[in-house]
Amino acid sequence: MKFSYKFSNLLGAVYRHGNLSFSKDGNSVISPVGNRVSVFDLKNNKSETLPVSTNKNITSVGLSPDGNLAILVDEDGAAVLVSLVTRAVLYHHHFHKPVHSVSFSPDGRKFVVTKENVVLMYHAPGKNREFNAFVLDKSYYGPYDETTCIDWTDDSKCFAVGSKDMSTWIFGAERWANLIYYSLGGHRDIIVGCFFEKDSLDLYTVSQDGTLCVWESDAELEDLRKGSRYLERKKMEEERKRRAEEEAHDDNEEDCDVVELGEDGEPRGEVIKGSADSPQEVEGIKNVRFKQKSKHFFSTEGICGNLTAAAFHKDMHILVTGFASGAFHLHELPEFNLIHSLSISDQRISAIVMNPTGDWIGFGCSGLGQLLVWEWQSESYVFKQQGHFNNMASLAYSPDGQYLATGGDDGKVKVWNTTSGLCFVTFTEHTSSVTNVTFTNSGFVVVSASMDGTVRAFDLHRYRNFRTMTSPRPTQFSSLAVDVSGELVCAGAQDSFEIFLWSMQTGRLLEVLSGHEGPVSCLCFSPVQSVLASASWDKTVRLWEMLDSWQTREILRLTSDGLTVTYRPDGQELAVATLDGEITFWNPQEATQTGSIIGRHDLQMGRKETDKITAKQSAKGKAFTSLCYSADGESLLAGGRSKFVCIYNIKEQILMKKFEISCNMSLDAMEEFLDRRKMTEFGSLALVDEGAGDGDGVHLTLPGVKRGDMSSRHFKPEIRVTSLRFSPTGRSWAAASTEGLLIYSLDASLVFDPYDLDMDITPTSIRRQLKKKEWASAIVLAFRLNETSLISEVLEAVPYDQVAVVSSSLPDVYVEKLLNFVASSLEKSRHLQFYLTWAQNLLTLHGQKLKSRSTTMLPTIQQLLKSLQKHHDDLSKLCDWNIYTIRYAKALSKQRGMKRTVEDSLSEEGDGSEIMGSEDEEEEEEEDMMSEPILLA
Repeated sequence: MKFSYKFSNLLGAVYRHGNLSFSKDGNSVISPVGNRVSVFDLKNNKSETLPVSTNKNITSVGLSPDGNLAILVDEDGAAVLVSLVTRAVLYHHHFHKPVHSVSFSPDGRKFVVTKENVVLMYHAPGKNREFNAFVLDKSYYGPYDETTCIDWTDDSKCFAVGSKDMSTWIFGAERWANLIYYSLGGHRDIIVGCFFEKDSLDLYTVSQDGTLCVWESDAELEDLRKGSRYLERKKMEEERKRRAEEEAHDDNEEDCDVVELGEDGEPRGEVIKGSADSPQEVEGIKNVRFKQKSKHFFSTEGICGNLTAAAFHKDMHILVTGFASGAFHLHELPEFNLIHSLSISDQRISAIVMNPTGDWIGFGCSGLGQLLVWEWQSESYVFKQQGHFNNMASLAYSPDGQYLATGGDDGKVKVWNTTSGLCFVTFTEHTSSVTNVTFTNSGFVVVSASMDGTVRAFDLHRYRNFRTMTSPRPTQFSSLAVDVSGELVCAGAQDSFEIFLWSMQTGRLLEVLSGHEGPVSCLCFSPVQSVLASASWDKTVRLWEMLDSWQTREILRLTSDGLTVTYRPDGQELAVATLDGEITFWNPQEATQTGSIIGRHDLQMGRKETDKITAKQSAKGKAFTSLCYSADGESLLAGGRSKFVCIYNIKEQILMKKFEISCNMSLDAMEEFLDRRKMTEFGSLALVDEGAGDGDGVHLTLPGVKRGDMSSRHFKPEIRVTSLRFSPTGRSWAAASTEGLLIYSLDASLVFDPYDLDMDITPTSIRRQLKKKEWASAIVLAFRLNETSLISEVLEAVPYDQVAVVSSSLPDVYVEKLLNFVASSLEKSRHLQFYLTWAQNLLTLHGQKLKSRSTTMLPTIQQLLKSLQKHHDDLSKLCDWNIYTIRYAKALSKQRGMKRTVEDSLSEEGDGSEIMGSEDEEEEEEEDMMSEPILLA
């Protein structure tokens, strides 16, 4: 088995914290999810998580105007420059302080960063390769408190910065003679947003208390004039002072210009106009002035809660404001006309952004992890996704690997499409934490167990809860299993130590299996027999016969409490994880132990901030809580309360690889040793309660309290892996963790894995075989070199009528490789019939030989089925749409024909029979068309 798995996608979380951004074309939303960034393609309905991560949660994302570069800044101020084209990290930089916002200038030549009360302007990275991509241009001082927002003028001459000191500052990006800086007041709360009008210096400012100020400038952008350098102005100042001293004896006091210097030696004050005798270098330029034109209040619209986010579209003059109550307003400026208001959530809106055309509005709600895209003109959702806002407890793959079901502590069951990475259905019937989910073998039924004492079955055709199974007396279910036929459903109780058995058909309780003397921690059905394995804290694994007697078949004695149990895909082996960190392997037929792995030290536990003992000592009590066999049964995935997932080779019983699922230091138990810099004489700084500020932890409140909750507090979630599953196709595996649902896939693009390579096997020699029309030889050579692009080129060069001949002449060792390649290519290729022909011929001609290797061929067949199912779904929707279109056209033609018939019958008698005959012929032709599959372009 290959271990070239790499991070592929992040599901289960769509937004955490920070600002949202739209791509240049407006079809994609870029959302920060923890310490990663996800890109949601709204046009193609797909999601992708960039293979880039920061050390802590991302708080600011700055996107270049051309959409090629992005600057990601985390909580500590560590920045990463990322190419959105190559998905690669180009540069690392550290601002050493938390950064609130990052914004590129519209011309893409500069970008501004706000940290604390300082504004830093940098030269934007260019197309040339540079050693230092972040070159500081200017530092601006003015606000007395932390800065909150940035906005640029359209020509990149000036920018405005809002602050928590209730002021807005306007700075010149260059040294303008008539605008060095300008400060605006007028607000009584924190500035949430400041926005320039299109091609103008006129400004709108919005504060947290729901106040909008409209500022009007007495100058246009074209009136800005470049000023002299600081040294030149200093000489002019000295010259003016000397002249003033010489003319003092005339008792004519002359005013002089005063330049106020900032902390960095740069001028901060504006130039005060002198008398007519002032130096001519100033050229009589009038300083830019602002005045408050009008003031509006959102509180008059009946809004409860603070204003938390704002966005403005300059072309359409639309202002969008979000509030702590979950409502948002659309106003037309500068008249402040309300277009419409709507409540989209019961949590505060954290971020708002509008796409370049102004049609779509993106909202982010960090409290629930929601990401919404709203089309305000049609008042409809374009995109609506929400992850589990509490811990994700379990996951399960569908039999074809196309869907993933997850259950969380929030009581929700979500089903995700592995191709698009999006959730397409959420079931909310459970009233408490969902502890386990699984699919039936049909793939269209999801079964879940919950702490609310119910086991529910959900139909993926009609999206409804069609079966609810309960126990005679209330109990909490911690484990779940469904047999191969999908008829028997078993759930293990946490408090009564019993296993309950129901019929899926009727929902009736068939039997209560007793025998365990501790909580039942895990259940698993054999894939080939009607045998149930149950692991318990009583240090046993029991095998139950499900055919007739429902009695205990075997009892496997463990060295410690059993935590999880799983069968190998062929049903010939059983793996059990125990509390002492050991994994034992058993033969279920003979009830004998065949091997064991001591993996306690492989977990490599981290030390929580509240722990009194070291990570090494605490690791002695840690163990694996989730096990999963690979599709071929040769390897075993194991995970637990750690940031590592281990993959073991079962035959050799050795650790093959460790995957670090997260490097996010915002989570707890990430470091092995405590940071001594955070230790004081009173203990760790992490234990200090900072109150209900805008912290980075998870917000907890007392139930039922909406506002002013004095009990609100924060804590750091602990990194852990709650569930692991291999995809039935064998090409990927998933881990449910604190970060979300992480998908790891085989990295086929970067792996060079030649087979039986020789010096003579080169791309040139392979193409030479193609020219000679030696198709089978070319395919064999291409697989020996094993380059994906070259294999595709060779396969697609084979004539359609030669596929059967070439398939029959291939050596057996290459048939399996070719079928595997066809299965993976079929999912993305547009040559459906061509690759289906290859698959059909390979299976028909070599079916008997492949059947003897069914265990190794199973993942390939599953991948083939997944690709076929995907294309079948896409084409069936298209064909259904075409059928409806044809029926509509047919009805229209009939209506027009009837109308023409009536008109012709009134004008000429005797032609009715001919018309009816022609209509019958048309109907027969249309029926013939309907009987054939039609695809409209």
